[in-house]
Amino acid sequence: MSNIPMNMALAVPTGSIDGYVSTVSAIPILTVEQEQKLAHQFHDNNDLEAARQLVMAHLRFVVHIARSYGGYGLPQADLIQEGNIGLMKAVKRFDPTVGVRLVSFAVHWIKAEIHEYVLRNWRIVKVATTKAQRKLFFNLRSKKKTLNWLNNDELSAVAEDLGVSQEEVRRMEGRLNAHDASFDAPHASDDDDAVYAPIHYLESPNSDPAQAIEQEDWQDQRETRLLSALKTLDERSQDILQQRWLSDQKATLHDLADKYSVSAERIRQLEKNAMNKIKNAIS
Repeated sequence: MSNIPMNMALAVPTGSIDGYVSTVSAIPILTVEQEQKLAHQFHDNNDLEAARQLVMAHLRFVVHIARSYGGYGLPQADLIQEGNIGLMKAVKRFDPTVGVRLVSFAVHWIKAEIHEYVLRNWRIVKVATTKAQRKLFFNLRSKKKTLNWLNNDELSAVAEDLGVSQEEVRRMEGRLNAHDASFDAPHASDDDDAVYAPIHYLESPNSDPAQAIEQEDWQDQRETRLLSALKTLDERSQDILQQRWLSDQKATLHDLADKYSVSAERIRQLEKNAMNKIKNAIS
Protein backbone atom coordinates (compact mmCIF):
# COMPACT_ATOMS: atom_id res chain seq x y z
CA MET A 1 0.00 0.00 0.00
CA SER A 2 1.47 3.36 -0.95
CA ASN A 3 2.10 6.10 1.57
CA ILE A 4 -0.55 8.71 2.24
CA PRO A 5 0.62 12.10 0.93
CA MET A 6 1.85 14.14 3.91
CA ASN A 7 0.12 17.29 2.63
CA MET A 8 -3.24 15.56 2.95
CA ALA A 9 -3.92 17.05 6.39
CA LEU A 10 -5.24 20.57 6.66
CA ALA A 11 -2.25 22.84 7.18
CA VAL A 12 -2.13 24.51 10.58
CA PRO A 13 -2.01 28.29 10.12
CA THR A 14 0.83 29.71 12.21
CA GLY A 15 -1.07 32.85 13.15
CA SER A 16 -4.62 31.59 13.57
CA ILE A 17 -5.02 28.46 15.67
CA ASP A 18 -8.58 29.50 16.54
CA GLY A 19 -9.41 29.70 12.84
CA TYR A 20 -7.97 26.24 12.24
CA VAL A 21 -9.89 24.76 15.18
CA SER A 22 -13.13 26.31 13.94
CA THR A 23 -12.52 24.93 10.46
CA VAL A 24 -11.81 21.35 11.52
CA SER A 25 -14.67 21.40 14.05
CA ALA A 26 -17.05 22.18 11.20
CA ILE A 27 -16.06 19.04 9.29
CA PRO A 28 -18.87 16.46 9.76
CA ILE A 29 -18.18 13.38 11.87
CA LEU A 30 -18.43 10.10 9.99
CA THR A 31 -21.01 7.52 10.90
CA VAL A 32 -19.91 3.94 11.45
CA GLU A 33 -21.15 2.98 8.00
CA GLN A 34 -19.39 5.90 6.29
CA GLU A 35 -16.14 5.18 8.12
CA GLN A 36 -16.25 1.49 7.22
CA LYS A 37 -16.95 2.25 3.56
CA LEU A 38 -14.06 4.72 3.29
CA ALA A 39 -11.69 2.47 5.21
CA HIS A 40 -12.44 -0.47 2.92
CA GLN A 41 -11.98 1.71 -0.16
CA PHE A 42 -8.54 2.73 1.04
CA HIS A 43 -7.52 -0.63 2.53
CA ASP A 44 -8.73 -2.73 -0.39
CA ASN A 45 -8.33 -0.39 -3.37
CA ASN A 46 -5.70 2.11 -2.20
CA ASP A 47 -8.21 4.94 -2.73
CA LEU A 48 -6.30 8.02 -1.55
CA GLU A 49 -9.39 10.21 -1.69
CA ALA A 50 -11.06 7.89 0.83
CA ALA A 51 -7.98 8.15 3.05
CA ARG A 52 -8.08 11.94 2.79
CA GLN A 53 -11.71 11.99 3.92
CA LEU A 54 -10.86 9.74 6.89
CA VAL A 55 -8.04 12.07 7.92
CA MET A 56 -10.07 15.24 7.52
CA ALA A 57 -12.98 13.88 9.56
CA HIS A 58 -10.65 13.14 12.50
CA LEU A 59 -8.60 16.36 12.61
CA ARG A 60 -10.78 17.72 15.44
CA PHE A 61 -9.78 14.67 17.47
CA VAL A 62 -6.08 15.53 17.04
CA VAL A 63 -6.76 19.05 18.33
CA HIS A 64 -8.50 17.58 21.37
CA ILE A 65 -5.46 15.42 22.22
CA ALA A 66 -2.86 18.11 21.42
CA ARG A 67 -4.50 20.49 23.88
CA SER A 68 -3.71 18.12 26.73
CA TYR A 69 0.00 18.70 26.07
CA GLY A 70 -0.23 22.48 26.38
CA GLY A 71 1.79 22.67 29.62
CA TYR A 72 5.20 22.17 28.05
CA GLY A 73 5.67 25.59 26.51
CA LEU A 74 5.66 24.18 22.99
CA PRO A 75 3.76 25.78 20.08
CA GLN A 76 0.21 24.50 19.84
CA ALA A 77 0.43 24.49 16.05
CA ASP A 78 3.45 22.17 16.15
CA LEU A 79 1.74 19.79 18.57
CA ILE A 80 -1.29 19.63 16.29
CA GLN A 81 0.84 19.09 13.20
CA GLU A 82 2.73 16.24 14.84
CA GLY A 83 -0.56 14.71 15.91
CA ASN A 84 -1.82 14.99 12.34
CA ILE A 85 1.17 12.95 11.18
CA GLY A 86 0.26 10.29 13.73
CA LEU A 87 -3.33 10.33 12.47
CA MET A 88 -2.18 9.74 8.90
CA LYS A 89 -0.04 6.82 10.04
CA ALA A 90 -3.05 5.40 11.86
CA VAL A 91 -5.25 5.69 8.77
CA LYS A 92 -2.62 3.86 6.75
CA ARG A 93 -2.48 0.97 9.25
CA PHE A 94 -6.17 0.83 10.14
CA ASP A 95 -7.83 -2.51 9.39
CA PRO A 96 -11.61 -2.03 9.01
CA THR A 97 -12.25 -5.75 9.54
CA VAL A 98 -11.13 -5.65 13.19
CA GLY A 99 -14.39 -4.05 14.33
CA VAL A 100 -13.16 -0.95 16.18
CA ARG A 101 -13.62 2.72 15.37
CA LEU A 102 -10.72 4.54 13.77
CA VAL A 103 -10.72 7.15 16.52
CA SER A 104 -9.92 4.48 19.14
CA PHE A 105 -7.20 2.93 17.00
CA ALA A 106 -5.63 6.31 16.18
CA VAL A 107 -5.11 7.39 19.80
CA HIS A 108 -1.83 5.44 20.07
CA TRP A 109 -0.39 6.83 16.85
CA ILE A 110 -1.37 10.43 17.56
CA LYS A 111 0.07 10.36 21.07
CA ALA A 112 3.23 8.58 19.89
CA GLU A 113 4.05 11.37 17.43
CA ILE A 114 3.32 14.09 19.98
CA HIS A 115 5.42 12.28 22.59
CA GLU A 116 8.35 12.11 20.19
CA TYR A 117 8.05 15.83 19.51
CA VAL A 118 7.94 16.60 23.24
CA LEU A 119 10.99 14.42 23.86
CA ARG A 120 12.95 16.27 21.17
CA ASN A 121 11.98 19.77 22.23
CA TRP A 122 10.76 19.94 25.79
CA ARG A 123 12.79 21.40 28.70
CA ILE A 124 11.26 21.73 32.16
CA VAL A 125 12.66 25.24 32.75
CA LYS A 126 12.83 27.90 30.08
CA VAL A 127 15.92 29.78 31.24
CA ALA A 128 15.21 33.21 29.74
CA THR A 129 12.23 34.24 27.66
CA THR A 130 12.33 38.05 27.78
CA LYS A 131 15.05 40.54 26.87
CA ALA A 132 15.53 41.53 30.53
CA GLN A 133 15.80 37.90 31.61
CA ARG A 134 18.35 37.15 28.89
CA LYS A 135 20.48 40.11 30.04
CA LEU A 136 20.32 38.93 33.65
CA PHE A 137 21.07 35.37 32.56
CA PHE A 138 24.29 36.22 30.73
CA ASN A 139 25.51 38.69 33.35
CA LEU A 140 24.80 36.33 36.21
CA ARG A 141 26.68 33.52 34.52
CA SER A 142 29.74 35.70 34.09
CA LYS A 143 29.66 36.87 37.71
CA LYS A 144 29.28 33.44 39.32
CA LYS A 145 32.79 32.27 40.20
CA THR A 146 31.82 28.79 41.40
CA LEU A 147 29.10 26.24 40.75
CA ASN A 148 27.76 26.71 44.28
CA TRP A 149 24.65 28.69 45.13
CA LEU A 150 25.24 32.37 45.98
CA ASN A 151 25.30 33.23 49.68
CA ASN A 152 23.38 36.24 50.98
CA ASP A 153 26.31 38.64 50.64
CA GLU A 154 27.07 37.51 47.09
CA LEU A 155 23.40 37.67 46.20
CA SER A 156 23.13 41.23 47.47
CA ALA A 157 26.29 42.30 45.65
CA VAL A 158 25.19 40.80 42.32
CA ALA A 159 21.71 42.34 42.60
CA GLU A 160 23.18 45.79 43.33
CA ASP A 161 25.74 45.52 40.54
CA LEU A 162 23.11 44.50 37.95
CA GLY A 163 20.44 46.90 39.22
CA VAL A 164 17.81 44.23 39.88
CA SER A 165 16.10 42.81 42.95
CA GLN A 166 17.57 39.94 44.95
CA GLU A 167 14.44 37.93 44.22
CA GLU A 168 15.05 38.20 40.47
CA VAL A 169 18.66 37.09 40.91
CA ARG A 170 17.65 34.10 43.05
CA ARG A 171 14.95 33.12 40.55
CA MET A 172 17.38 33.24 37.63
CA GLU A 173 19.98 31.33 39.64
CA GLY A 174 17.43 28.59 40.14
CA ARG A 175 16.86 28.44 36.40
CA LEU A 176 20.61 28.28 35.75
CA ASN A 177 20.98 25.35 38.14
CA ALA A 178 18.03 23.42 36.72
CA HIS A 179 18.69 20.36 34.61
CA ASP A 180 16.74 18.58 31.93
CA ALA A 181 14.67 15.71 33.26
CA SER A 182 14.17 12.36 31.62
CA PHE A 183 10.76 12.21 29.99
CA ASP A 184 10.15 8.51 30.59
CA ALA A 185 12.61 7.50 33.33
CA PRO A 186 11.43 4.57 35.51
CA HIS A 187 10.73 5.19 39.16
CA ALA A 188 11.20 3.01 42.21
CA SER A 189 7.81 2.01 43.58
CA ASP A 190 9.20 1.55 47.12
CA ASP A 191 10.71 5.03 47.35
CA ASP A 192 8.25 7.58 48.72
CA ASP A 193 10.58 10.47 47.83
CA ALA A 194 11.19 9.39 44.24
CA VAL A 195 10.78 12.04 41.55
CA TYR A 196 8.36 10.86 38.93
CA ALA A 197 9.18 11.37 35.28
CA PRO A 198 6.63 13.41 33.28
CA ILE A 199 5.35 10.36 31.41
CA HIS A 200 3.96 9.02 34.70
CA TYR A 201 1.69 12.00 35.30
CA LEU A 202 0.95 13.29 31.81
CA GLU A 203 -2.70 12.38 31.96
CA SER A 204 -5.18 10.50 34.04
CA PRO A 205 -5.38 6.75 33.30
CA ASN A 206 -9.15 7.11 33.66
CA SER A 207 -9.35 9.68 30.88
CA ASP A 208 -10.45 8.32 27.51
CA PRO A 209 -10.05 10.95 24.77
CA ALA A 210 -12.32 8.99 22.46
CA GLN A 211 -15.15 9.10 24.99
CA ALA A 212 -14.49 12.75 25.81
CA ILE A 213 -14.73 13.99 22.25
CA GLU A 214 -17.69 11.71 21.58
CA GLN A 215 -19.47 13.26 24.56
CA GLU A 216 -18.67 16.78 23.34
CA ASP A 217 -19.96 16.03 19.86
CA TRP A 218 -23.08 14.37 21.25
CA GLN A 219 -23.82 17.44 23.37
CA ASP A 220 -23.26 19.78 20.42
CA GLN A 221 -25.63 17.73 18.27
CA ARG A 222 -28.32 17.71 20.97
CA GLU A 223 -28.11 21.49 21.33
CA THR A 224 -28.33 21.92 17.56
CA ARG A 225 -31.37 19.66 17.35
CA LEU A 226 -32.98 21.47 20.28
CA LEU A 227 -32.61 24.85 18.62
CA SER A 228 -33.93 23.47 15.35
CA ALA A 229 -36.91 21.90 17.11
CA LEU A 230 -37.75 25.13 18.91
CA LYS A 231 -37.89 26.98 15.59
CA THR A 232 -40.59 24.60 14.33
CA LEU A 233 -42.98 25.65 17.12
CA ASP A 234 -45.40 28.54 16.82
CA GLU A 235 -44.55 31.76 18.62
CA ARG A 236 -46.92 31.12 21.52
CA SER A 237 -45.54 27.64 22.19
CA GLN A 238 -41.98 28.96 21.98
CA ASP A 239 -42.80 31.68 24.48
CA ILE A 240 -44.47 29.22 26.86
CA LEU A 241 -41.41 26.96 26.89
CA GLN A 242 -39.11 29.95 27.20
CA GLN A 243 -41.03 31.34 30.18
CA ARG A 244 -41.58 27.97 31.86
CA TRP A 245 -38.19 26.31 31.39
CA LEU A 246 -35.50 28.59 29.96
CA SER A 247 -35.91 31.84 31.90
CA ASP A 248 -34.19 32.60 35.20
CA GLN A 249 -37.50 33.65 36.71
CA LYS A 250 -39.91 30.96 35.57
CA ALA A 251 -43.53 31.89 34.97
CA THR A 252 -46.45 29.93 36.41
CA LEU A 253 -49.31 28.45 34.41
CA HIS A 254 -51.61 31.16 35.77
CA ASP A 255 -49.17 33.92 34.73
CA LEU A 256 -49.22 32.67 31.15
CA ALA A 257 -52.96 32.05 31.27
CA ASP A 258 -53.51 35.72 32.11
CA LYS A 259 -51.07 36.76 29.37
CA TYR A 260 -52.86 34.81 26.62
CA SER A 261 -56.39 35.09 28.06
CA VAL A 262 -56.89 31.32 28.28
CA SER A 263 -57.23 28.86 31.11
CA ALA A 264 -54.24 27.48 33.03
CA GLU A 265 -55.26 24.01 31.81
CA ARG A 266 -54.96 25.20 28.20
CA ILE A 267 -51.44 26.51 28.90
CA ARG A 268 -50.55 23.15 30.43
CA GLN A 269 -51.80 21.34 27.31
CA LEU A 270 -49.84 23.65 25.00
CA GLU A 271 -46.74 23.14 27.10
CA LYS A 272 -47.15 19.36 27.04
CA ASN A 273 -47.65 19.28 23.27
CA ALA A 274 -44.61 21.50 22.70
CA MET A 275 -42.44 19.34 24.98
CA ASN A 276 -43.50 16.19 23.11
CA LYS A 277 -42.50 17.78 19.79
CA ILE A 278 -39.12 18.79 21.23
CA LYS A 279 -38.48 15.31 22.64
CA ASN A 280 -39.34 13.61 19.33
CA ALA A 281 -37.07 15.99 17.41
CA ILE A 282 -34.12 15.42 19.73
CA SER A 283 -34.49 11.67 19.94
